[in-house]
Amino acid sequence: MKSRTLGRTGISVSEVGYGAWGIGKAMWQGAEDTESLRALHRAVDLGLNFIDTALVYGDGHSERLVGQVVRERKEHLTVASKIPPKNSRWPARPGSKLAEVFPYDHIIKSTETSLKNLGLDTIDVHQFHVWLDDWADESEWKDAIAKLKEEGKIRHFGISINDHQPSNALKAAATGLVDTFQVIYNIFDQSPEDELFPTCQKLNIGVIVRVPLDEGGLTGMITPATTFPEGDFRNHYFRDERKQQVVDRVNAIKGLMGSEASTVAELALRFCLHHPAVSTIIPGMRSVANVERNCALSDGRALSPELVGRLHSHRWVRDFYH
Repeated sequence: MKSRTLGRTGISVSEVGYGAWGIGKAMWQGAEDTESLRALHRAVDLGLNFIDTALVYGDGHSERLVGQVVRERKEHLTVASKIPPKNSRWPARPGSKLAEVFPYDHIIKSTETSLKNLGLDTIDVHQFHVWLDDWADESEWKDAIAKLKEEGKIRHFGISINDHQPSNALKAAATGLVDTFQVIYNIFDQSPEDELFPTCQKLNIGVIVRVPLDEGGLTGMITPATTFPEGDFRNHYFRDERKQQVVDRVNAIKGLMGSEASTVAELALRFCLHHPAVSTIIPGMRSVANVERNCALSDGRALSPELVGRLHSHRWVRDFYH
């Protein structure tokens, strides 16, 4: 497994990390704890050392599974988690007040709850789970983060940027207080390349890429007949004509497969890793098979500039979350 430096944190992280939303079970159906634990352990066996979870993933269930594995392993594993918005609104709505979303006491209490779930003394990277750049200059969140660092409850602070809004964090970057950004970046949504990535490179801010496979759209496995279990959020994400739209777009990408990538999923993940601003990617992995397939591509091979250029023509920004 190849490693990269997570920005100014100086932490060496595996370039393929573990996205632990799905193992929390809420909104993703089909995960089984026994298999989730096997998958986490197998990932560590293969050299993965970065795991991203959140308090809201299964109301702490994902954190508890992650913490169990971290405590059982001898290897040093970097754990990132997230503070949910107090008003439970994803993404942060324009005009929302910081006091409604991340008041001081909520930041502290949520962090302490996550630490209890994880069974750890410190969270390596703790992130806000939504963000509005209108809050960048407000002191309340800064004071809370400073307090948590002073008490040793968190080491570094990050922001998980609202879906498809990579520029809605540039003011936060300028504060000098943000160590990492988590952002949607994939073959379809390449917009972080426009402003966010250059800013992160200039300021040495780590980049955690989420949704590298477009919630499954870039696996090549979605068809117009694909169905998901009741209660699975993908029923909404891929509703109505959206599956056919994805199929049409993916079919166009399939023509680019060859010696550099043998599947759409491999091509999609290698695309995310091609950009020098990216520190790690966190595909969701709920099985040992997924872990082995995704970790295998961290082999030091980079996509050619020619293929990257061709993939740039497949940019397709849209918001399937709504």
